[in-house]
Amino acid sequence: MRPVILASTSPYRRALLERLGVPFEVVRPAATEEHLAREMPRDRALRLSAAKAKAVAAQRPDAVVIGSDQVASLGSRVLDKPGDAETCRSQLAALSGQTARFHTGCAVIANGERLIHLDTTAVVFRTLTTEEISRYVEREKPFDCAGGFKVEALGITLMESIESRDPTALIGLPLIWLASALRSVGYQVP
Repeated sequence: MRPVILASTSPYRRALLERLGVPFEVVRPAATEEHLAREMPRDRALRLSAAKAKAVAAQRPDAVVIGSDQVASLGSRVLDKPGDAETCRSQLAALSGQTARFHTGCAVIANGERLIHLDTTAVVFRTLTTEEISRYVEREKPFDCAGGFKVEALGITLMESIESRDPTALIGLPLIWLASALRSVGYQVP
């Protein structure tokens, strides 16, 4: 079998891919994540996931390469990874009582063929107090997560509901689709 490469250094994506039981390597993609003027969040997620896979596939044409990217949005506002506590608190305050969309793109390149998918998850946040936000940010420190929370951990307490076809997409890698894509290129999953 051809090697599988995850074109991402995200520990969250790595942990998700490990669930499928397919051996893989991790390679940092040489792809920039710049914003394009007037680009819709869903289009950005698709573009960046494909760009990451393409960048690594150019170096390793013998491999099956997986690229993924997630873009969080609140209305027309894109919520990037906060990077620090102040930005994280600000993002969570904006999300309080609102519905955000998390667009997770995933691309697989194998034998020069590209498969691409988008999963959109709607997350309804409950109304949050300033104290709840501060306690959450202090305990979890989710500065490297789009939207500023970790649904797989304490962040679940911030929600009223989650609507998704694939719950793993919200963490960063849509495993239902990815398992199907890997089967289509010859891997036995499971």
